[in-house]
Amino acid sequence: MRPSSFPYHSIQFSTSSCIEMNRLSIIVVLGLLALGCAQLSLRQPECDSPEAEEAALVAQDYLNGQHTHGYKYALNRIEDIKIISKPDADDVYVVEVDLLETDCHVLDPTPVANCTVRPKALTGIEGDCDVVLKRVGGVLTVTAFKCKTEESTEDLCLGCPILLPLNDTKALDLVHASLATFNNITVNTTYSLLEVGRMSTQIVSGGPRYLAEYVIAEANCTNDVCAPLNDVMANRGICTAKGLGTAHAVDCKMFSVMVPPQDANSTYVFPTRHVHTQNVTRKHGLRHHKLTSLHNPHITGLLSAETASESSEVVSVATPALLNATESVASTPAADTSSASVSAEVPVVVVKRDVPAAPATVTDPVLLIPRCPGRVRFFS
Repeated sequence: MRPSSFPYHSIQFSTSSCIEMNRLSIIVVLGLLALGCAQLSLRQPECDSPEAEEAALVAQDYLNGQHTHGYKYALNRIEDIKIISKPDADDVYVVEVDLLETDCHVLDPTPVANCTVRPKALTGIEGDCDVVLKRVGGVLTVTAFKCKTEESTEDLCLGCPILLPLNDTKALDLVHASLATFNNITVNTTYSLLEVGRMSTQIVSGGPRYLAEYVIAEANCTNDVCAPLNDVMANRGICTAKGLGTAHAVDCKMFSVMVPPQDANSTYVFPTRHVHTQNVTRKHGLRHHKLTSLHNPHITGLLSAETASESSEVVSVATPALLNATESVASTPAADTSSASVSAEVPVVVVKRDVPAAPATVTDPVLLIPRCPGRVRFFS
């Protein structure tokens, strides 16, 4: 017998075994992946369907509840919606919405449906938000969101008001002068400045004119120093002023009395004084109050950025681990950050579908109706 024959056959047997084991491992892994994917289902209803409308309005109201300064936002358009289902688990909704700023302050109890959306000519503010919701016991609740807020300057015209920074000196002079005028005509009540909502300037025949909107609150004054009252029944309202310096007009509308929100300890949370007199931070925007940028960043892998191009369709599909992450999220306070970037901690499976250069002829008229985006309620 040749000395080398036994080692040779031994090596041959070992290599073959490794190959078989590798094949078996690959089959097992693929089987597990297939099993995990089979347990998930992805639905994409039409953006104007009642199901999408319900989720979008819940998202709108929740975002307005997180927005503690500035103005309420109204739903303008549903950009996209996906519903991820898993056996024996709550459905997860991922909805992209376009919101527009209204003229109702967040302290105004007027329902957002009755508020007026600011036209583009007055520099409308837009909010683009991706929101994750869960349906628990038939009720939709928000678990995460990501928002980007920006000005719409497309339709600015000659002579239209132009937004100013929230710390503009001359516009703030108008705010303080007009508030003094209003306090001089009120009886038995003094009001203090709570927040500047927006300030702008407009060129008229006599030169520049300033316009300001600001929120006031009933104040407690000691030695000519006034501070807003932390009282449930304290009067609050919004004032609009026009003019320059002492030559101005002011009109204030008081809000109906509303109970402030409560924290986890059932303690009333009163609005804080919020006036920009120094530098304006990115947190609030240079000329407007931003929506809260990010909430629950640990599951923002579900929040898809607007990356779909004309030549491809990007669909985010949650993995079982990611879906489980959404189920274990507790209701934590909103994390207000200056960046709307997506956290990379949670993986997302991205499926890219190639769109043919020449689409096939469609004979069914129903198929000609696009699934998304939905209808525009105000303007695009």
